[in-house]
Amino acid sequence: MPKTSTYRLPLKRRRLGITNYYKRRKLILSKKPRLVVRVLSRTIIVQLVKVHPKGDITLVSSHSKELLRYGWKGGSKNTPAAYLLGFLAALKAQQKGIKEAVLDIGLHRPVKGARVFAVAKGAIDGGLKIPADNEIFPDESRIKGEHIASYAKDLKEKNPELYKARFSEYLSQGLEPENIPEHFEEIKNSILKTFKEGKSI
Repeated sequence: MPKTSTYRLPLKRRRLGITNYYKRRKLILSKKPRLVVRVLSRTIIVQLVKVHPKGDITLVSSHSKELLRYGWKGGSKNTPAAYLLGFLAALKAQQKGIKEAVLDIGLHRPVKGARVFAVAKGAIDGGLKIPADNEIFPDESRIKGEHIASYAKDLKEKNPELYKARFSEYLSQGLEPENIPEHFEEIKNSILKTFKEGKSI
């Protein structure tokens, strides 16, 4: 009989460009939980995930809407929100005895100062041990939202109407964007206090 060639169809997630299996394999070989960070169109999702033969198991998760429960009014997917989500996820992880993880940013580009690295910085400050170069993190001023505050103050003086339009989400929540660094500290302290008291929202 003539020999016929065989063709093996690549895995669906590889075909669709959803999963980088080479990177995933390296993360799995670390045998540590993965801190999975995904920045979506309207929200940021942070999960601590453990590999299992039947599929990944989510141990801990936090998402942008969860920050609202702590009083956050500063937008759902900016750099300060990303940091707070990492911080929150780390405190949840501590409650479950998880002390270390490896960062999994999926198909996000590893750009210095990106929100995915703000999440990692928040998680480290929250007590998780994550191997990372400090040079990749956003600086403290950006994490606190000082760049937003500075831009908002300047825009308010030069173009009040555009200021109201651009920061309508903040203003509708009762937060003047110029005050976001102070608001950031309030929410961070609120999250920390909640977990120090042995409870979470």
